[in-house]
Amino acid sequence: MQQASWNPDEKRAGVALSMIYGVRMLGLFMILPVFAIYAENLPDATPLLAGLALGIYGLTQAVLQIPFGLLSDKLGRKPVIAAGLIIFAIGSLVAAYADSIYGIILGRALQGSGAIAAALMALAADLSREEHRLKMMSFIGVSIGFSFAIAMVLGPVLFHHIGMSGLFVFTAVLALLALLILFVQVPNPQKSIFHRDAETEPTQIRHVLTDTQLLRLDFGIFTLHAVLMASFMTVPLMLQQAGLLKEDHWELYLPVFILSVVLMVPFIIRAEKKRRMKQVFVGAIFALMLSELGLLARGDSVWHIGFALTVFFTAFNLLEASLPSLVAKISPADRKGTAMGMYSSSQFLGAFAGGAMGGYMYQHWGSAGVFISCVGLILLWLVLAISMKNPRYVSTYILNVGTIADSDVNQLVAKLVAVKGVAEATVKADEGIAYLKVEMQALDEPALLKYSVNH
Repeated sequence: MQQASWNPDEKRAGVALSMIYGVRMLGLFMILPVFAIYAENLPDATPLLAGLALGIYGLTQAVLQIPFGLLSDKLGRKPVIAAGLIIFAIGSLVAAYADSIYGIILGRALQGSGAIAAALMALAADLSREEHRLKMMSFIGVSIGFSFAIAMVLGPVLFHHIGMSGLFVFTAVLALLALLILFVQVPNPQKSIFHRDAETEPTQIRHVLTDTQLLRLDFGIFTLHAVLMASFMTVPLMLQQAGLLKEDHWELYLPVFILSVVLMVPFIIRAEKKRRMKQVFVGAIFALMLSELGLLARGDSVWHIGFALTVFFTAFNLLEASLPSLVAKISPADRKGTAMGMYSSSQFLGAFAGGAMGGYMYQHWGSAGVFISCVGLILLWLVLAISMKNPRYVSTYILNVGTIADSDVNQLVAKLVAVKGVAEATVKADEGIAYLKVEMQALDEPALLKYSVNH
């Protein structure tokens, strides 16, 4: 939809930042499909402690990601990101050489303490023109999804050959690779400023947390990642009990992920093109609940588990893609960064809660307890989603309008909303930025870009 293409620095930044985000997420998630099996033979381990080890990174990430982002405004993006990657690498090495479950919990907590997500997004905003920022963020988002899929397939393979300690060492190496990419491939921004569309503004947190529509979405991503973590406290063990050797688990995960992506695409198209976002969204939550009920049925065959996991990851991928889009549609354009910050914190808290819940339920009630608790959580989410308002089919659009006097703001707002496809506009004179909500399919972008100093 954009009339002007990315410039070379934007392309370079988009690829490099996606790689940094991707390799970091790869390191975090590679243990997910194998840790439950490994923890069974770990000294001092109980299912609850194993669940804490799996999800504890989410707690430290949730607590520290916004402070890291604000710190990057003061100290610079690259120094803060570099410090976070070094902390992440140290945490990986602590976990690699731990001789008990407590050492792994400490290592995973340190991994999460390298909370660079907000700082990375701020750097992406620094390195992209306002009209191309959505494209930059989407590019990074796709890399995260690919990293998760690769981690689920690669984790069992590497675990078989190098063990859990080797996995954590490999994760540390990935962090150092990301550090190299940061300083070699990522351009230096000409200036670092605060971006309302990409960063959390502390004064706006209260407004975001009192928006019941956004809170529904925050609870949704919390639930989605809680269910993921809780389920994988028992799924690897179920596959092993069904006769699939742990080194062969990738042979199931690979076709499951490929098929789930193929099945997801028509629903994404229907949601956006046919304007059936809420219906598809609610349907995906229902499918997620059905997949948990399928796992609860405890089929004794790999085929049964594989079918349930295909439904699970089709719904998971669809919801993972839909939720950020809904946050962007619902949040005011000038509060999008804050809304996304609260959303991300909810996601990380969900990972922590899911690991703890899954471990506790498995320890006391076995796998049935895990899946019943997941079904209950999803059912509550389903009720909240059904009562959600239909979203507007608009996107956030940022326009650099340059220096403007306070007295001219209302006049400019009137001109911007008069452009075909612009639903609303907020102009911040002190920033020289217009925050818009637009209908991309109807937008007269050439007319809009006449008000941008970048064109």
